[in-house]
Amino acid sequence: MRLLVDISRVTFTVTRDVVEKTDQNGKQKTDRNTGEPLWSTQVMALDGSGGEMLTITTAGQPPKVSVGQVVMPVELEAIPWATNGRSGTAYRAVSLSVAGAAASKQTAAA
Repeated sequence: MRLLVDISRVTFTVTRDVVEKTDQNGKQKTDRNTGEPLWSTQVMALDGSGGEMLTITTAGQPPKVSVGQVVMPVELEAIPWATNGRSGTAYRAVSLSVAGAAASKQTAAA
C-alpha cells in the first residue's frame, strides 16, 4: 500500500541543489524496479503550523529545479522505515515540477 501525502495546503521551496542519492560507498543508487538513477532534493515544507525540512527522492532524470524555487511534488509518498534501532520517514515523488508551470499549462489548454 502506498501512503500518499495530501499536499493541498503545503508550499514546498527548494533549499539545496539536486544531488545524486548515493550509497555508503558513494555510488549512485538506482530504483530497484526500473534501474533508473535516484536523485535527492531538499525542500522546506511550509503549512499553517510551520515548516519542516524534507528530502524527496525521485527517479530518472534529475529534477530541473533550483534553490529558492517553489515546487510541487507529484504523487508524494511517505515511506516509514526502521533499521538498527533507528526509524523515520522517507519521502519519494514521481517528479518535482515548478509550481505554477502545471497551472499555466492547464490555463493554456482551456
